[in-house]
Amino acid sequence: MIAGVDEAGRGALVGNVIAAAVILPAHYDLPGLTDSKKLSARQRETLYTAITAQAVAWSAAAATPEEIDALNIHHATLLAMQRALAALAPPPSAALIDGKFTPTLAIPARAIVGGDASEACIAAASIIAKVTRDREMLILEARYPGYGFAAHKGYGTQAHLAALARLGATPEHRRSYAPVRAVITQPDLL
Repeated sequence: MIAGVDEAGRGALVGNVIAAAVILPAHYDLPGLTDSKKLSARQRETLYTAITAQAVAWSAAAATPEEIDALNIHHATLLAMQRALAALAPPPSAALIDGKFTPTLAIPARAIVGGDASEACIAAASIIAKVTRDREMLILEARYPGYGFAAHKGYGTQAHLAALARLGATPEHRRSYAPVRAVITQPDLL
């Protein structure tokens, strides 16, 4: 009952940071399972469906832009991880976390740098987190046309920065991030 945990959206300028937790069964059939960054969007969607069908338990949880601004991205990510693990039923007996840090938990946890490439349960969590966040970006694309969220997924690309300068910040932008703060405080500088 070991849960793998990973996140998506730490570096984005807009939207939630998403953490996912996945407990895989002893035997599963997930061909191509690897770090979500090594997969195409279509491969991630296919694996998302297979993971959610086969997992003993899985969840995705968020920390909002407001929480990111209040806590900082590091602590907000750990909060999202705590929420994802707390939502698992049955609960895990231990957690493997992708990265250098573990959230405060009542169960044993170990951080593994590059864990999404070495541990199947973390790879599965990376896919759940990425697909969940990408789907949220499609919702924001429909709500706030002109920013290109469906293409750049909220990251600080030239297209996103140009849209931010042209259109201003949405309520979903992270105000504590320098490019967003710059457009809010001095919009004529971008």
